[in-house]
Amino acid sequence: MPDSQIHTLGRFLPFLWPRDRVDLRVRVVIALIMLVAAKVTSVMVPLALREAVDALSVPASELLAIPLALLLAYGAARVLALGFGEIRDAIFVKVAQHAIRQVGLRTFRHLHALSLRFHLERRTGGLTRAIDRGAKGIEFLLFFALFNILPTILEIGLVCGILWYLFDWQFAAITLVTVTGFVAVTFSITEWRIRLRRLMNEADNDANTKAVDSLLNYETVKYFGNEGHEARRYDSALHKYEHAAVRSRVSMSILNVGQAVVVAVGMTAMLVLAANGLLAGRMTIGDFVLVNAYLIQIATPLNFLGTVYREIKQALVDLEAIFGLLGTKEEVTDNPGAPPLAVGEGRIVFENVSFGYDARRPILKDVSFDVPAGKTIAIVGPSGAGKSTISRLLFRFYDTTGGRILVDGQDVRAVTQDSLRAAIGIVPQDTVLFNDTIFYNIAYGHPDADRAAVERAATLARIDEFILSLPDGYETTVGERGLKLSGGEKQRVAIARSILKGPAIMMFDEATSALDTKTEREIQASLDDVAKGRTTLIIAHRLSTVVKADEILVLEEGRIVERGRHADLLAKAGAYAVMWARQQTAAEVSEPEEAAE
Repeated sequence: MPDSQIHTLGRFLPFLWPRDRVDLRVRVVIALIMLVAAKVTSVMVPLALREAVDALSVPASELLAIPLALLLAYGAARVLALGFGEIRDAIFVKVAQHAIRQVGLRTFRHLHALSLRFHLERRTGGLTRAIDRGAKGIEFLLFFALFNILPTILEIGLVCGILWYLFDWQFAAITLVTVTGFVAVTFSITEWRIRLRRLMNEADNDANTKAVDSLLNYETVKYFGNEGHEARRYDSALHKYEHAAVRSRVSMSILNVGQAVVVAVGMTAMLVLAANGLLAGRMTIGDFVLVNAYLIQIATPLNFLGTVYREIKQALVDLEAIFGLLGTKEEVTDNPGAPPLAVGEGRIVFENVSFGYDARRPILKDVSFDVPAGKTIAIVGPSGAGKSTISRLLFRFYDTTGGRILVDGQDVRAVTQDSLRAAIGIVPQDTVLFNDTIFYNIAYGHPDADRAAVERAATLARIDEFILSLPDGYETTVGERGLKLSGGEKQRVAIARSILKGPAIMMFDEATSALDTKTEREIQASLDDVAKGRTTLIIAHRLSTVVKADEILVLEEGRIVERGRHADLLAKAGAYAVMWARQQTAAEVSEPEEAAE
């Protein structure tokens, strides 16, 4: 077993022996006792059968009575062996399901704790598939590996001891050689199969990722008429999976044949040895039956052991992927003992902030500005100037590479991320909604809010009339990513969500840039209402949305090149004035077209 998989098992074992759950530890101990009891009882079954056969192996005229007690003992032993196993599973299931839940929950929490960079680069389809396979792998390891391999080893040891004690060391030797040969064949061929299974997993992930990505971008596919292109890409991934799956199945046949040959040779040698003992008078018919029964009893778990070993290796690969995710380091972390943000008036200060997603390509360069409490500051500039990066840094999705950001005089890196984000509300450019009801999506801003508060937020966002006009009202589902709602309706849901959150600081990140002029004006009125009395940072491309701001910052190539109020910037006839003139001309051209529609 590779060191990485041993390390993976070592990381998983604490979930089976949780420090804070004495009741689960007790269950583990009882389950192990039941495991031993089941196997000890199981090896007694052939002994009871042997005595019954010998008792019956006399001429009919000499048979005085049916050995009823022996036959009852045989039947009772079989029932008890099964019963102990079932009790073991029933007791252990709570431990197993608790471990699966804890690993899943820790993975889920960790994924949310990872940086935005990780989530921008991840492949959702492959990630969810890996998590799903990991959960199934845990269940398999617990129920099949733990309760198959350990009992089988115990049973083989007991059987070898009994055969040696009752008959001859040769019986025990043949048993051990058979088992060793079986394990050697299984291990060698399975290692080859694992490599093939990895190729299958990669192809499966690739196919699933392409399918999910294509379906999430359904509209784009339709716009460009690329259904055929998407089908070819998907088929290419499926073809790789098909090729890997065929090789995997052929390798399984080779493994099964190899295992069958080893078991057949061992069984034949044991029966020949027992037959010689019978002819020599050293063994009885009951002894012959005993040897045969033990062979069958060992062969059954051995055959299953081959399948279990293959699945264990696969489960370890899948579990390794889960712990690989858990091993991904968090890019942004709270300092040990970091206090929560002490929210005051909501003043924001950027002091000589520099940042780049890649050290070779800086985005922000020595940016400084102050957003006084209760005031509105707007940041404008061309695409790629670094406007949205400012919002990501304020939310601390990334840490600055230079300078610092203060909220009410506190460095955002010195306080907890949760408290920082709780103090800021945002209406983003691309509002992505959960595939749930409108009520749920608004209530997401404050999940514990009552219905009256949610409806009040909808009213303030001027979306309540629209919601009530729908057949299902607030219980209307919005579809995947909110596709059943228009852009303006989604933005109003986002506004209502932020109102319900009730933050001290509001941020509008290109909140109306994707909307038409008429909808933009309607949304802008709602945004103005939300901003009243709050410290507000507006990141905008359309300058018409920031004319009322207390100060406007013009960002170009990561630097602030102009700052001032709308009228003052126009009077300077600089970069802002050029952008304003260009957008006004574009607006004059588009408005007649919109009126005509």
